[in-house]
Amino acid sequence: MALYRILYRTFSTSTSAQPNSATTIKSISSDLFKERNLKRLVDNFKKSSEQYRFRTKTGIYENTVRRLASANRFRWIEEILEDQKKYIESSKEGFAARIITLYGRSGLFENARKVFDEIPESKRSVLSFNALLSACVHSKKFDMVDGYFREMPKKLSIEPDLVSYNTIIKVFCEMGSLDSAVSVIDEMEKKGLEPDLVSFNTLLNGLYRNGRFSDAEKIWGLMEKKNIVPDIRTYNAKLLGLASENKTKEAINLTGEMRTKGIAPDVYSFNSVIQAFINEGNLEGAKQWYGEIRKNDCAPDKVTYEILVPFVCKKGDLDFASRLSEEIFNRRFLLDAAILQLVIDELVKTSKIEEAKKLVELGKNNSHRKYKLKLPSDG
Repeated sequence: MALYRILYRTFSTSTSAQPNSATTIKSISSDLFKERNLKRLVDNFKKSSEQYRFRTKTGIYENTVRRLASANRFRWIEEILEDQKKYIESSKEGFAARIITLYGRSGLFENARKVFDEIPESKRSVLSFNALLSACVHSKKFDMVDGYFREMPKKLSIEPDLVSYNTIIKVFCEMGSLDSAVSVIDEMEKKGLEPDLVSFNTLLNGLYRNGRFSDAEKIWGLMEKKNIVPDIRTYNAKLLGLASENKTKEAINLTGEMRTKGIAPDVYSFNSVIQAFINEGNLEGAKQWYGEIRKNDCAPDKVTYEILVPFVCKKGDLDFASRLSEEIFNRRFLLDAAILQLVIDELVKTSKIEEAKKLVELGKNNSHRKYKLKLPSDG
């Protein structure tokens, strides 16, 4: 009995002394998120990454790199990511692919390419190849992607997959090489790969944005033929195209079609319809559809105000322009100060001095960003 008690105490103490691993990582993640001193953030991140479970948490890596990039601390991004390279050999390929991707998102493409080259051949597959292509895209090295895509697979015995081809479509669209982007669909099918919703959405966005409306409609038809069901992104691409073609009625009808198919329009959908009304100079229509945003449990975004405020000023509805400006301050959007200054200038021109002064004060006292706005008479 005495032996039992000794063993029970020993194992109970041993178990209770071990912290819950998941709780520990959660605590570390929380501490890193709260850390305001970026140098300490870097040091603590490197120390924490000695733990295997920490290295499995992609979100912590993405958040830390994003924060450093926002502060233009690219040297420290390099410091923490270079430190991770010592774990590549003992980790799965996905870990190296993450480092490549994070370098790419930070615009540090040469570092990304170096990591790819240093991956042991036995661990290098289409996963890390796709990460390298993605790094090219994020770093705006569009001209390099096609060369890598055509040459690397043969050299490294890698077979491009659906993700590889979708990246190529995106690159061609970004470069404005839309015919090349469309031709990738045929190339995929010859390789036995079926284009998916991502393939078509990327193409539709590129075509509609560049005024290739009829070509986009053909792609839409091909998509239907392949029984690929459109989603909100597909419809938003078409709404953007309809707005650019000044097809306001068709845009409104399309939002109705979305609802009948169980797809709720979002703020991007409403922005496109508002833009269509703006293009035809219809103030009341634009205001009505601005109201539709809130009626449909959405909220205006930065783009809503960017397209609507100058148009409202041009049309002379300064009361509405003032209201929109106050919303911008209240919702702490970071807009170009020139848009808000335009409202103030127009208010002063029409002798609405008090309203103008109010906006200037709101700009000065904004807790998120101090806008340097002024009354025209200030100089």
